[in-house]
Amino acid sequence: MSMPPKADSRLGRCPVCGKPETPTHKPFCSQLCRDRDLISWLDERYRVPVHSDEEPPAED
Repeated sequence: MSMPPKADSRLGRCPVCGKPETPTHKPFCSQLCRDRDLISWLDERYRVPVHSDEEPPAED
C-alpha cells in the first residue's frame, strides 16, 4: 500500500482563515484576507502589550 503524499510542511496557514498560504500573498491565502488583517490593525483590534517597569507618579 502506498502512502498519500504529505502536504508541504514549508507552507504555512493563513492567520485570518486558516487556509494554506500562497506565495503571492504570504503569509495570507488571498488579497481579501490580507486586507481584512490590515483593517483589523487600523481599527485597533490588535494591540501590542506594553509593560511599564516604572511606578506611576504619586499624587499629593
